[in-house]
Amino acid sequence: MPGPRRSAVALAAALTVLAAGCGGDDGLPDDLGYEPAERAVVRIAESERGEPLQLSGTSAEGEEVDLAQLRGSVVVLNVWYATCPPCRREAPVLAKLSQEYADEGVRFVGVNVRNDSTEAVHAFQDQYDIAYPSIRDTDGRAQLALRGIVPTAPPNTLVLDAEGRVAAKAAGEVSEETLTALVDEVLAGGGAAG
Repeated sequence: MPGPRRSAVALAAALTVLAAGCGGDDGLPDDLGYEPAERAVVRIAESERGEPLQLSGTSAEGEEVDLAQLRGSVVVLNVWYATCPPCRREAPVLAKLSQEYADEGVRFVGVNVRNDSTEAVHAFQDQYDIAYPSIRDTDGRAQLALRGIVPTAPPNTLVLDAEGRVAAKAAGEVSEETLTALVDEVLAGGGAAG
């Protein structure tokens, strides 16, 4: 096979592989071995945290959710979409911890970034017993507010301090022990050594 033709075939194969991995309900099982390109946990020292995160929107239930109204509480903000395999794997952890931390005043908020239908959001919440609200980012404003804070590929989880500032972030699927440690650190007063 000549050089240019070989390159064209290789490019076509690469594009096919990339396109196959992009979104949609394909009916495949949730355990396809998907791993995000970047998996990292970052703790932000109290003195290095920026301004409070400004984010609001409408939940699948039609209620307004505004992070500014949650100031005074530690907030766990999870970015997800319904057909994302790692989002599905971490959902039971988020549901469990949202209930366990409720008595300590920790609030959980989801951000659905793939414009899933209201029915898909409700089905996801019902399947994983998620009782906290999720902002439906139907116009991209949430993604714009999060630009530079989280990678574009969900899932991503932020822990906001009581002032609404990002105190920690986890890119990719977050484990129960990691999220528990991050929330406990922020609850303890500042949270991170850097």
